Amino acid sequence: MVGQAERLRRSEQAPIVAGLPNVPGIGAALQLTPELGVHLRGLADELLVNDFPGATISRGEREMLAMAVSAGNDCYFCMDSHGAHAAALLELAGLDRPRELVEQVKQGDHERLDEKLRALIDIARIVRGQPAELSLADVEKACAAGASDADVQLAVLIAAAFSMYNRMVEGFRARTPASIDAYLERARQIAEFGYSVPPGGARR
Repeated sequence: MVGQAERLRRSEQAPIVAGLPNVPGIGAALQLTPELGVHLRGLADELLVNDFPGATISRGEREMLAMAVSAGNDCYFCMDSHGAHAAALLELAGLDRPRELVEQVKQGDHERLDEKLRALIDIARIVRGQPAELSLADVEKACAAGASDADVQLAVLIAAAFSMYNRMVEGFRARTPASIDAYLERARQIAEFGYSVPPGGARR
């Protein structure tokens, strides 16, 4: 269960891998080499920002998938950062109380989500845990709820990619902020420019 006490405990952990850049979360991996940062940000853009042929889910919904996978992997940095990104995008889209919705989904409460997104989150969580257990029935359920083939593809890809990102963060014990407010400024930047712009940077 997601909780502030555990978030605070994570914030007190020091990295256990030497030689990391002094930045929190996935930034520790992004800054190890310039090329690695370009490719990891680029993958995030392809899955969460850029047009994906045939997909019907919004950027905010893609971020919700990334957040749900990260919550399932118990990665507070990725869960909280992508939750902030989702909330920023959903707010831009005019959704009422987006941060409240995000916190509910973190806790496993999907009541406010539509049937299509609930089914896609189910697919992503299966792929995150035991991908061989994903069944045709799971896919057909999502498609019956209105998901396109591309939406299902994105759910699988996001589950796989964010399990990788989560394991980078947790394997390094990369620094994790004590408050979700720490992600808000970067969330607004990503909502506008995507991931390929580093923090504080501007798209060329």
